[in-house]
Amino acid sequence: MELEYFVEPKKSEEYHQKWIDERFKWYLDIGLKKENLKIFEVPKEDLAHYSKRTVEIHYNYPFLKNFGELEGMANRTDFDLKTHSKFSKVDLSLFEPKSRKRFFPYIIEPSVGRERIFLALLLDAYSEEELNNGEKRVVLKFLPKMAPIKLAVFPLLRNKPALVEKAREVYSLLKDNFLVVWDDNDNIGKRYRRQDEIGTPWCVTIDFETLENGTVTLRDRDTTKQTRHLPQEIIKIVKEKIK
Repeated sequence: MELEYFVEPKKSEEYHQKWIDERFKWYLDIGLKKENLKIFEVPKEDLAHYSKRTVEIHYNYPFLKNFGELEGMANRTDFDLKTHSKFSKVDLSLFEPKSRKRFFPYIIEPSVGRERIFLALLLDAYSEEELNNGEKRVVLKFLPKMAPIKLAVFPLLRNKPALVEKAREVYSLLKDNFLVVWDDNDNIGKRYRRQDEIGTPWCVTIDFETLENGTVTLRDRDTTKQTRHLPQEIIKIVKEKIK
């Protein structure tokens, strides 16, 4: 996936560096670990013939001996537009009113593989933890804003109509705001484990206390701590955490 960003020649180095800085920051913002990322300056002798400077962001893929390329950003100068103009016989230069001169814009080109980003996210999120009871749980610790599914809703028992009916109400309320899944198979512990494995940040359980006071259990994926809230409060909590 490539993007062509056009700039004035005299500002090309400035904007190239801005792209490098912003792209590195973006990887941190989506949850990649800083220690697994590094900037690689492509040596001059290895530059493509059109490139004034090329910088790559590398990721520490565990199956490689060294870091591997995640994204490259090249200052392609005016090679592209000049070449197109030459062979198409169409003038692709721009006129600058202040200087009253024409110029060919330089191109800053970020180039990235979506699959590489997705793999890096999975690798950094994957975790195996030993629980107090000696069992092991697998967790995908995505940042909440990156998790595909935000919430899972469970009735504590699937054979209790009152719990199922109330859980359906909560599910309908939450799915109007987030991507939510319903799960009433197996015991509650197995349901938690399933959601941990796909990276769901929170699980909402409707139990007998819900029928008494309207509150539900909100279980945090990373800490496994459980707190009680009204369903409307959960909407506010989740929206705040996925900003």
